[in-house]
Amino acid sequence: MKSILDDANKHQYGVMAMNSINIEMVRGGILAAAEENSPIIIQFGPGQMKKHAHKEEMFPVIKELAERVHVPVALNLDHGMDFSVITDCINMGFTNVMFDGSSLPYDENMKKTEIICSLAHSKGCSVEAELGHVGQAAQEDDSDENLYTDPKIAQDFVKYTGVDALAVAIGTAHGNYPKGKTPKLDFDRLKELKEILQIPLVLHGGSGSGEENLRKAVAYGINKINVATDAFSAAKNGMVKALDQDPSIDYLELCVIAEESVKKFVKDYVQIIGSSNRYVFNTENITIHE
Repeated sequence: MKSILDDANKHQYGVMAMNSINIEMVRGGILAAAEENSPIIIQFGPGQMKKHAHKEEMFPVIKELAERVHVPVALNLDHGMDFSVITDCINMGFTNVMFDGSSLPYDENMKKTEIICSLAHSKGCSVEAELGHVGQAAQEDDSDENLYTDPKIAQDFVKYTGVDALAVAIGTAHGNYPKGKTPKLDFDRLKELKEILQIPLVLHGGSGSGEENLRKAVAYGINKINVATDAFSAAKNGMVKALDQDPSIDYLELCVIAEESVKKFVKDYVQIIGSSNRYVFNTENITIHE
């Protein structure tokens, strides 16, 4: 993930990090990225791993599908908090782990992030951390400026830990926002964070943030955008629509529809955040040895 985000940081575009919990979502996302010549990050968190997306099964599926396409695909542990889960993912071969110490006291977050960076980097795995706290949309945490990332503190945090990417709190939240609400992002804070840190910045709670906010966030320095709720909704809505039209439709067709719905969603999304056509496959540069 580091090489993907370093390029995005250098050339000022965003990369989609989609939470994916089965083969339909993974395949839809990776094929969409390939057709758009876009990098993509596939991720899932500990809670999703316990319920359905078991890493022992998901890892080989993602690796196999990633090796079939010409665009870079990263695998990220999202919101890792348990040390044993994080180290398991590092040892398994995840290309990035996120340590979420945002609910911890600052010193504890910093020291634990530094330890995880040291372990991960020794295995060729990069690390994302979170400073400030991206809470829940249902609790209106997006409007609580006390949770936002402080640029001056962030500078010390990044320098001490050696973290590769930083998730920042600037006015988004996880989950569904109240109906009709679009979050108000603190772009001045984001601009200051980017100017001070100069590393890839991550926007959690990308779902429901609105196209205008997404484009502006990328322009001001966001390089990774986490998307879970909207991706799940794309798959669900495709299946619900198909069932409404034909209640006798079988499960196989529903799986196909879910995959196609995710694929279309991803293709539209990467165009909005600017990663489309960043990795065009040029056959003129290939030498075939017989």
